[in-house]
Amino acid sequence: MSPIRVAVLTVSDLSAAGKRDDTSGDAIVEWVSTRGYRLSAREVVPDETDLIAACLIRWADEATADVIFTTGGTGFGPRDVTPEATKTVIERDAPGISEAMRADARQGMPRTILSRAVAGIRHATLIVNLPGSPGGVRDGLRTLETVVEHAVQILTHQPTDH
Repeated sequence: MSPIRVAVLTVSDLSAAGKRDDTSGDAIVEWVSTRGYRLSAREVVPDETDLIAACLIRWADEATADVIFTTGGTGFGPRDVTPEATKTVIERDAPGISEAMRADARQGMPRTILSRAVAGIRHATLIVNLPGSPGGVRDGLRTLETVVEHAVQILTHQPTDH
């Protein structure tokens, strides 16, 4: 199997304006590197539904990545619109992913249940919303590291160990 291609979309008004470093996106990139995957794209956009959706559509429709991770915009704030943007572009839900991430992180961070993150599939691309903090990103990726390769194999019609 060739290396999994991962795209990272950071959703943050402050990072998009250059007023805050993208440490959550950096945490995903570090995880991608340590797993031997390939970073295929990375962008930062403000908390705007149309900009988030446009990037997700472009990357999925152009087969830029096998997996797209978003970080940020999944909370209760009035500008937290990443789940809504993601829902407009996915063709099939993958609720078990978000549920598992929240459940796994809840022991160490009870506020995890406030996450509105979603996951789903567009064409052959898995899209997963991660939290906006580096710690939340690492928690989410820890949950996913045992299933990402299998999910990509299924989506790309590769043989699996069913």
